[in-house]
Amino acid sequence: MINTENLEQAKNLIKKSIETKEKLIIVKAQNPEFNRKILEYGKFDIILSIESTAKKEYTPKNLDSGFNHILAKIAAKNNILLGIDLKEIQSLEKKEKAILLSKIIQNIKLCRKAKTKIKLLNYKDKKTAFSFLISLGASTQQAQEALEN
Repeated sequence: MINTENLEQAKNLIKKSIETKEKLIIVKAQNPEFNRKILEYGKFDIILSIESTAKKEYTPKNLDSGFNHILAKIAAKNNILLGIDLKEIQSLEKKEKAILLSKIIQNIKLCRKAKTKIKLLNYKDKKTAFSFLISLGASTQQAQEALEN
């Protein structure tokens, strides 16, 4: 997993990962500018936890999920999956967990409209993970694709 805020360093790490033929190249989302530029660069498989990079201020009427329709279209065009990490969700307090899940719900809706695929990581039981995605608003096809290896 690539976890750096420096865009050039991230691009170099992606190139090295391609040369060593790693199965999945995962980039951890950082800040909105970095996320946009790295999505436009492409050449990796999954951008992870983009919803956790959003602004910390939370109001029910204005929910910043760190993802928008433009980023969704860019990700779909470059065949980049939106990664959701269950371990990260499970480690949060109740209020933080609720806010993060609401951001994930919003991102799943954006992904469905833009035909961006999602990927669920660190789940134990496939059936429970499938039900979890359906309860968050994913379509049946989205949930199936999110759990494929």
